[in-house]
Amino acid sequence: MIRVNVFSDSEGNTRKIELKGHAGYDDYGKDIVCASASALVLNMANSVEQFTDDGFDGNVEEETGHFTFRFTGDISKESKLLMDSLILGLKNIEEAYGEEYIKIRFKEV
Repeated sequence: MIRVNVFSDSEGNTRKIELKGHAGYDDYGKDIVCASASALVLNMANSVEQFTDDGFDGNVEEETGHFTFRFTGDISKESKLLMDSLILGLKNIEEAYGEEYIKIRFKEV
């Protein structure tokens, strides 16, 4: 199962997102749940880097399926939109395939 933790501040801005694990929906290389989640998170991180000046730290461990992304300063409206779009996509995957493959938790920091 992919466990997603979304950390938001009191203003509703997502400050950090963390994904751990593999979905287990299908064999390695054929797992559309893992592939979908991976594509969404990597696209968000690449988009923040390409289209904004916002500072962030990120880490990917392919073998363990661990991905971490954290804003290190102010969050622009563009980054907020990119992060909101990522969360919408992950929620859609959760709704379509079920919590046995991807589970999202929200926490305030």
